[in-house]
Amino acid sequence: MLTLVTFVLFTALVAVLTWWITRGKGTDTEDGFFLAGRSLTGIVIAGSLLLTNLSTEQLVGLNGGAFIDGLSVMAWEVIAGMSLVVLALFFLPRYLKSGIATIPQFLEERYDAKVRALTTGIFVVAYMLILLPFVLFSGASALSYMLDLPGMLGLGETAVIWLVVGFIAIVGSAYAVFGGLRAVAVSDTFNGAGLLVGGLLMTYFSLEYAAGEGESIFGVFKEIKAENPDAFVSLGKEGEDVHWPTLFTGVLLLNFFYWCTNQQIIQRTFGAKNLAEGQKGVLLAAFFKILAPIILILPGIVALHIAMENPDFKAGIVKPNGDIEDQKVYGSLVRLVLPDALTGFFAAVVVGSILSTFNSVLNSSATLFSLGVYKKTINKDATHAQVVKSGRWCSAIVAVFAAVSAPLIFMGIEGIFGYFQKLNGVYFIPLLGAILVGMFNKTADGRSAFISIIVGLVIMICGTFFGGDWISNTFGSGYHFMGAVFGFLVVLQLLLGLVFKRKTRYVQADAQAVDLTPWKPAPIVGAILIVSVLIIYLALAK
Repeated sequence: MLTLVTFVLFTALVAVLTWWITRGKGTDTEDGFFLAGRSLTGIVIAGSLLLTNLSTEQLVGLNGGAFIDGLSVMAWEVIAGMSLVVLALFFLPRYLKSGIATIPQFLEERYDAKVRALTTGIFVVAYMLILLPFVLFSGASALSYMLDLPGMLGLGETAVIWLVVGFIAIVGSAYAVFGGLRAVAVSDTFNGAGLLVGGLLMTYFSLEYAAGEGESIFGVFKEIKAENPDAFVSLGKEGEDVHWPTLFTGVLLLNFFYWCTNQQIIQRTFGAKNLAEGQKGVLLAAFFKILAPIILILPGIVALHIAMENPDFKAGIVKPNGDIEDQKVYGSLVRLVLPDALTGFFAAVVVGSILSTFNSVLNSSATLFSLGVYKKTINKDATHAQVVKSGRWCSAIVAVFAAVSAPLIFMGIEGIFGYFQKLNGVYFIPLLGAILVGMFNKTADGRSAFISIIVGLVIMICGTFFGGDWISNTFGSGYHFMGAVFGFLVVLQLLLGLVFKRKTRYVQADAQAVDLTPWKPAPIVGAILIVSVLIIYLALAK
């Protein structure tokens, strides 16, 4: 009962505070609804970036991955710190100079309307059928085991997953549909504080439980290293999902796209009140991403140590045939080590992190559709109110499709985080190639980008779903396959660009949407962050 009470109280507190802060703030204009009126400060941008990312896809996926492979899965977090530095110093000044609200809008400015329409459709479909279903399913799985919902509700595991998915979809839709980006960003900041506190508590209680009475928690690290020497090695060995050569191919490219060009993530940076505040927020987020393994990796490693000594805990995760249900690791660990009051609080934090990603993606989908499809094609003379209304309808429709497809796509999948990343590669790789060529090449026109994106999608779909043993035998890893496809697409578009050229060289215009004066310490802070990442990897390489 105490668990349920604390869960309801914290969830309600975030909702009330978000309403109080955002009440009366305009959401009836395009900038107000989609970009928070270009008013976001550094601290809000950092909190929103982190919480949009730090959802159950990380809490459940990475801790489950760490249970299997150890510290090597930290690549998804630590390398993100380097990608965010690139966003702050290179990409963000260019995005804010164009005054854009979406990545496809930038691609229209660089290429043409057909490329914008194509990329808009890709983003919305991918969010609806890949990202949102994974967030909903992993979140429902975590809450199910964290709160023992099947036992509490007297329902089967599948029924509980459907029920929780529906609950999250309804609540998350309310934030995105009625509050816009401002409500999303503010609620993200509150939930970010809760996740930081709850995640650190989770790590501490996991270590304390593993230590037992009379033993220091620091002794747990020695025990883990003695029984599993590879547990704290940063460079994964062959056979692990992220072994060290993949850091330079698919893992790097997926990280780079996600943090520098993915609409769902960087939309809150488009809402920055000026470039300096945007850079502060992005670099602050980079600092926390480098420290994220304390919350997102360490509990999973400790969970494996606990499983070695606790047969009941192990039985809930490892099947009799030896298969590991990694999606159960984090929720089961929370229920095992946290006191009841803190379990309710942390469950609320987890729900907040799920909602953060869910409502952020809905807002991004609405932005893409309303500005890229509705206003450009369906109703070119639409008023601001009509554009916002179309975005709200888009959010609702995407939410319904995502909720319905979540259990259908991911139920029964083992190693769901690695599977999720490979699905992301289907559209990450083709879009990243077109965006980078567009930034560095000033003459290739829209036809070169359109063709390369279509070719990339076909190759990635065939390889991801039908490649199987051929990819393993030829490339050694699906991530190396992504790297090879990316290189091929860049060369293909450059060659096409020799034939399909713009009439004039591309010159980026200044929309004068915000002040573009950079934050002076940004290059120094960025360099410190990159060096920190390299030091961490080298220090933990053996």
